[in-house]
Amino acid sequence: MNSSTENNIDNLDNNKIEKFYFNSQDAMNSAFAGNIVKNLQRIEAQFGVKISSRHLWIGIHADNETIITEVKRFFESLVESCVMRNGVLDQADFEYVLSSFRNRRDEQIKELFSFKVPVSPRKRDLVPRTKAQLEYLEAIQSNDIVFGIGPAGTGKTYLAMAMAVSELLKGNYTRIILTRPAKEAGENLGFLPGNLEEKIMPYLRPLYDALYDMLTFEEAQALIEKNVIEVAPLAFMRGRTLNNAFIILDEAQNTTEEQMLMFLTRLGFDSQCVVTGDPSQTDLPRNCRSGLLHAKRVLNNIDDIKFCSFKSTDVVRHSLVERIVNAYEMFNKYRLDDIKEIKSQQNKEENAKNNND
Repeated sequence: MNSSTENNIDNLDNNKIEKFYFNSQDAMNSAFAGNIVKNLQRIEAQFGVKISSRHLWIGIHADNETIITEVKRFFESLVESCVMRNGVLDQADFEYVLSSFRNRRDEQIKELFSFKVPVSPRKRDLVPRTKAQLEYLEAIQSNDIVFGIGPAGTGKTYLAMAMAVSELLKGNYTRIILTRPAKEAGENLGFLPGNLEEKIMPYLRPLYDALYDMLTFEEAQALIEKNVIEVAPLAFMRGRTLNNAFIILDEAQNTTEEQMLMFLTRLGFDSQCVVTGDPSQTDLPRNCRSGLLHAKRVLNNIDDIKFCSFKSTDVVRHSLVERIVNAYEMFNKYRLDDIKEIKSQQNKEENAKNNND
């Protein structure tokens, strides 16, 4: 895919114009994920410029040469990314490149897009979107047990699933086991309507959703029917030894210390496991400690066990999700500060009262 830029000092609202050329309409559509109008509007909003488009060129209108240069660099990066993604960007790719410039991480794009996780031949290779995701994938490649800890939307389970499918298709493992705790599917299981599969399905559906992104529905169903891919609640892991398997424990913040120990000791020969969770979203009772946080304290210095942490800046689902997570974190921070201030004021009043007495 070729492109070029051409300086044109025309007069449109007294702004400078620089034109960026594409070598075909298909190349232009591919670079903008097939959403040229919508994505040009996103660029205008982010960079504070006016964009015009005619035939195979895009005009950048701004009165600031620095901004024009920055937008031009963005278009060049977009074209380069398109080449690295086999000639086509999807909307997630476009959003990633745009957010990289917004967060001043554009120098990472080439490195991240170079790391590809092949899944089904009928699906696109997956790539990390942040430095933390890249380090997470590299850790999975080189460690028997990896913990991915961080907020929702950072790709912890999704990337682990991609690595599991990729390794299975390469023949490095003979099966994939996906599990997550479901307290309601434990002692209270009998109170839910339906047979066993119908009762536990709502708790396991997010794992299936991720799986169908890696494989076609037919491929996934065939592997599930042959028990090559097994999706089950954590309680079903008790008493088993899992050999030659890639095992993923999701929602690990909802495990107790005993459940976490039980799960980790299921690991058999030639197997690998990834544990994912978000400590801020635990559903455990207040008097019950999370097995995820306990494992981090106990296992942090053991070889072949790697802990990878994610932050809100690693959220890749949607830019709005990142803003939501940031808003909650800021709210909780201010609330903690308010609590400290209230307690401090109460202590001062108590001390003053005691002194008066």
